[in-house]
Amino acid sequence: MFAEMPSYVPWVLTSVALALVFVQGLILGRQNRQLKASLKERCDTLGRELHATASGSMGVGQRLVVCERQLHELRSTMDEMRQNDPLRISYDEASRLVDLGADIDDLMNTCGISRPEAELVSALKKRQAA
Repeated sequence: MFAEMPSYVPWVLTSVALALVFVQGLILGRQNRQLKASLKERCDTLGRELHATASGSMGVGQRLVVCERQLHELRSTMDEMRQNDPLRISYDEASRLVDLGADIDDLMNTCGISRPEAELVSALKKRQAA
């Protein structure tokens, strides 16, 4: 059935197979190097982007700390202003006097507020009591 094969045919087929394996190894090696280079470039890019993002976040964080400090200072200043406001003290005193039963003339004389202001404080306190 099979004709007699020359003795060099198996050697030729083996050599061709080895050559194909070698060529495939070269092709795969080149692809591997290209993938490594591409991966390294992507990693470098991501590293730069991460560094930029981290730097930006630190800057925002520092600005946030400064804003919080300023907000705290403003709140303290505003609280001081409220406590030291002579009109607020007058209105608080007028409100207390209305609770004690003082009339509008007493509020005007004691607290140094005008008649409309005294009437307003009196009306508000009476409305709250109702």
